[in-house]
Amino acid sequence: MEGAEEPTPVTLACADREAEVRQQVDAARLRLRRRAGFDGPPDHFRRPLERVFTAEERGQVTILFGGLTPAHETLIQAALQSCGQRAEPLPQPDLDACLVGRQFGNNGVCNPAYFTVGNLVKHLQALEAQGMSRADIIDRYVFFTAGGCGPCRYGMYEDEYRLALRNAGFEGFRVLLFAQTDGIKARTGELGFQLSLHLGLSALNGFTLADTIRDFGYAVRPFESVPGSTNAAVESALAIAAGWVRGRRPIPRGEGLPRGVRPFIRGRPGGEEAARVLVNIHDQLWGADTRAMVRASADAVAHLEVDRLRVKPVVKVIGEFWAQTTESAGNFNMLAFLEREGAQVMPETLSSWVLFLLSQARTKLLESRGLDVPTTGPRLTRLRARLADDLRILGKLASFAVGNRLYRGVHERLRAALGGVPHQLVDPVELAELARPFYHELARGGESYLEVGKHIYYARKNGAHMVLSLKPFGCMPSMQSDGVQSLVMARFRDSIFLPIETSPDGEIDAHSRVQVALLEARSRAQAEFQQALQGTGKRLEDIQAYVAGHPELRRATYSVPHREGVAGTAASFVWHVSDRMDRERRRFWRRG
Repeated sequence: MEGAEEPTPVTLACADREAEVRQQVDAARLRLRRRAGFDGPPDHFRRPLERVFTAEERGQVTILFGGLTPAHETLIQAALQSCGQRAEPLPQPDLDACLVGRQFGNNGVCNPAYFTVGNLVKHLQALEAQGMSRADIIDRYVFFTAGGCGPCRYGMYEDEYRLALRNAGFEGFRVLLFAQTDGIKARTGELGFQLSLHLGLSALNGFTLADTIRDFGYAVRPFESVPGSTNAAVESALAIAAGWVRGRRPIPRGEGLPRGVRPFIRGRPGGEEAARVLVNIHDQLWGADTRAMVRASADAVAHLEVDRLRVKPVVKVIGEFWAQTTESAGNFNMLAFLEREGAQVMPETLSSWVLFLLSQARTKLLESRGLDVPTTGPRLTRLRARLADDLRILGKLASFAVGNRLYRGVHERLRAALGGVPHQLVDPVELAELARPFYHELARGGESYLEVGKHIYYARKNGAHMVLSLKPFGCMPSMQSDGVQSLVMARFRDSIFLPIETSPDGEIDAHSRVQVALLEARSRAQAEFQQALQGTGKRLEDIQAYVAGHPELRRATYSVPHREGVAGTAASFVWHVSDRMDRERRRFWRRG
């Protein structure tokens, strides 16, 4: 071509050198692929096939589960037994369980997985030590757990469990999994263990009962007049509730309907099935057996006496789901340690997580509005697509609202039966709004925006003297929220916020850090109590004398209204007793 420049010797030398480098790189890549065994077609990972949990095995194979609090596990076991399953909760994990998990599992796995799988392996080893063969253990037991998603490594722990079981010699032990974000659509894929309507409703009652009874225990135990009485009463209430849950059976199709309705749906399979679902929902949520169960559980704790004039710093515990919930060595037995140090603990509930999942699904639904609507084409077609999409959104929003209302209604009814002592559920939408300037609610993983939103919520409302965040060492979602918490602490300088990472070998350091933070929280609680006495203008002796003359004020189920801006129970109680004394004095003078 005319005008083209002739290649110079330097240009030719550079081209030859580049070709030589490419050849060397290709040869090195080929050697590495051969060494790694990648010469053939790619061998993609596939989930290993397991022996199916058949319907014939239901009632013969024992379902092992764990990872919840003892209160929740008691009622979940009863719910599984009401469906004809053999179920057994694993013991609360100890430090040995974590060491066993490390021995047989991969490196770099976080605390909950080590404790959970190590606890399972340790339990199976104990069964073997009692004389049961490994073949019988594999045949007669399965493990049931939840899966995760997002950036949390928990999403892959199903395979970590199988690896640890295989390394421990329990090759073929079955692990049943359901996705915790699937809600009512959750499936295990096993014929022997179907997540039925009856199981879901029984679990709903179990979750709310366990949450309220457990929360009641933490609210009462620091003020109990007789040491140990709260634990005994709470265990009795849980046993009574478990007996009711275990004895429930689903109402068959065609039963439980008003006589006037039966002729309209007889012979219509769809109508009969819809009626069966509605009848069972009504019976489980509002039926006579449910009301009797709630009354019996509340009666078991009604006799407790308390002294609410003891000054206790209120510590709200938040963090990663498992670390904040467990009552075991997995979080250094932190809740029991806080109580021994003289604090009143506000634990997180599983109901809060259920409402969070509903809120997340609602937020994702709103964000998806209009994504499938065409932007080109005839205008009428686009309008129809927009209308259909909006109707779909409205229908799902209505279902989310109904689910949220039902769940809150069940929880509030149980709170009322226990005198309103358990704490109200905080709306996740409010937490999302508080956290939005710092953390978007669609940033997935773990507790997402909840840790940030809860910190701001309790700092703004003065709902606790101290916020303690528990999370496993190296937990990626919690590391994200920790990075944001530094900015939150700069904005809310008066809040006492302490993040603690749990690991098997950091108990002494964690406890000492908590003790230091509790010193300031305790001084704030004491100052708040003195301000309450000064604000009422009454002496402590006068308050004590009035309480001694009114036995209802010493009942554990007596509801003390929360006073705005006051975190401590003792300070709120002083204000409430003072208001009662003033009202009685005014009535006395009117009669005079």
